[in-house]
Amino acid sequence: MAETETLQQFYQNKFQNVPECMGQELGHFNVFKIDSNQEQKTKAIKYSRRDFYKISLLRGKAIYNYADKSIEVDGTTLIFFNPQVPYTIEYLSEERSGFFCIFKESFFSEILRNGINELPMFAIGGKPAYILTTDQDTYVSNIFEKAIAEINSDYRFKYDLLRNYVTEMIHYAMKIEPSETLYRHPDANSRITAVFTELLERQFPIESPAQRFNMRSAKDFADQLAIHVNHLNRAIRRTTGKTTTDHIFERLTSEAKALLKHTNWNISEISYSLGFEEPTHFNNFFKKHTQTTPSAFRIV
Repeated sequence: MAETETLQQFYQNKFQNVPECMGQELGHFNVFKIDSNQEQKTKAIKYSRRDFYKISLLRGKAIYNYADKSIEVDGTTLIFFNPQVPYTIEYLSEERSGFFCIFKESFFSEILRNGINELPMFAIGGKPAYILTTDQDTYVSNIFEKAIAEINSDYRFKYDLLRNYVTEMIHYAMKIEPSETLYRHPDANSRITAVFTELLERQFPIESPAQRFNMRSAKDFADQLAIHVNHLNRAIRRTTGKTTTDHIFERLTSEAKALLKHTNWNISEISYSLGFEEPTHFNNFFKKHTQTTPSAFRIV
């Protein structure tokens, strides 16, 4: 999978320049109108995470590959993307139009008490796509048009108003049932396994001794997915033949080997970053899964 695309890379890839105002406003926000001719000139969208949120209204025929889901649409779709889930868009028709806006989490951090990831369209494992009728298309398009006018204004409090416009879109979508018929995956077990894997991989790589691997048990992941731990364990075993704990420990061991070979961190620092309370616990874990000690592995 491609590396996470940053806001700076997004602007460079799509527009070949980065706005001068980048980082000057809280959370960054921008909004765009989709033009078929301009879209055809841009590079293909890679399947990867972004470090920003995105809300798109797209008219036309396309396939959204979003985590473990493939969503084929033909018409007007309102879709919500979050930084935790990789995605790409495959356009199936040359003629397309619409809008999209992008923003960082801090754009909303002061006004949403429970955080934006608690909203159903942004939640891990949620359903982010909404098929719009002609009237609904008109309503949401009008919000985007107002946002475009506002972003280009000199109004002192325009970002407060822009937050209101985005909040209105979110609440408008929540009143609409997400499009169940759009989602294709082999079965519920495959979906759960794919989202579990996404959550696990999101914690790596460990890039500094201050970073810590916190989700170390099946229950941690089950709580994040809002399912019972037994349900999670059954789904993963049926899909992969391995237990949830097997996957966690294999990934933990792989990261431990990488840190031992490619960093100069001491054993205590590596132990802490991987979530072990004591270096002896890490030593015992590593020896159990590799038949050698961390120190011996490092010097081989």
